[in-house]
Amino acid sequence: MAEAIIIDGKAFAANLRAEIALKVSALKKGGGPTPGLAVLLVGENPASQIYTRNKAKQTVEVGMQSFKHDLAAETSQEELLALIDRLNHDPAVHGILVQLPLPPQIDPNAVIDAIDPAKDVDGFNVINVGRLFTGNKGMIPCTPLGCLMLLKHTLDDLKGKRALVLGRSNIVGKPMALLLLREHCTVTLAHSKTQDLAEECRHADILIAATGHPEMVRGDWIKTGATIIDVGINRIEGTNGKSKLVGDVAFNEAILVAGAITPVPGGVGPMTIACLLKNTFRATCQQTGADPESF
Repeated sequence: MAEAIIIDGKAFAANLRAEIALKVSALKKGGGPTPGLAVLLVGENPASQIYTRNKAKQTVEVGMQSFKHDLAAETSQEELLALIDRLNHDPAVHGILVQLPLPPQIDPNAVIDAIDPAKDVDGFNVINVGRLFTGNKGMIPCTPLGCLMLLKHTLDDLKGKRALVLGRSNIVGKPMALLLLREHCTVTLAHSKTQDLAEECRHADILIAATGHPEMVRGDWIKTGATIIDVGINRIEGTNGKSKLVGDVAFNEAILVAGAITPVPGGVGPMTIACLLKNTFRATCQQTGADPESF
């Protein structure tokens, strides 16, 4: 069997950002507002600093306004909630994202639930979670949305496929399972307590790996010809003492068995920010009475 097709998330995300830039330009030319995205970072987590810089840069590149708020690690929950309240009422801000993780003195659930659901471009607010669960329209979390777009681009029709979501987080696993159900997949949600996890994986036509455990999914866990979406981003020690990024799937083994697979890096990661921009554009249209599908 030939090696798996590599699903190029980096190229797909670049095309999506170009499409969003055209939509933003058309919105502004038609007299609409410039979409505004506020990103809040509390503390100095190095990975979070890189993510927020990239988000701000790409926001500006597609013609949107970026409002970046870097707050000290000792910021209180009350101070953060007060800032969110101001942004909720700021007409120039159409999307609000609070970068996780937060320092221990701040309850992330209280923060997420304080964001206006109409501006919750991460899709984590309980109102948007409820809308997704009940099949209604709402903001969809960015990483699962990016995964779904890559799957549909690769397979076109997902109807009837057996899909396994490995990981049950609120950020990826649970919303991913709901999105696959919307596409009429037969969905299994597996996790660390699942009995004979490898055997569950072997039945899946579609495997979404989001466990946070480097190279956990081995090649002999994968059904021949399956489509693999690897959400994991793990830094491990490589050759010559240098670290390297790997996913939750043992890529060099999986590529010999799967039909298609996302690489790490360059797979799901770039899609997350592109889908954040997509959600921000959609939020802007909804808040100003425009139809996002008309652009």
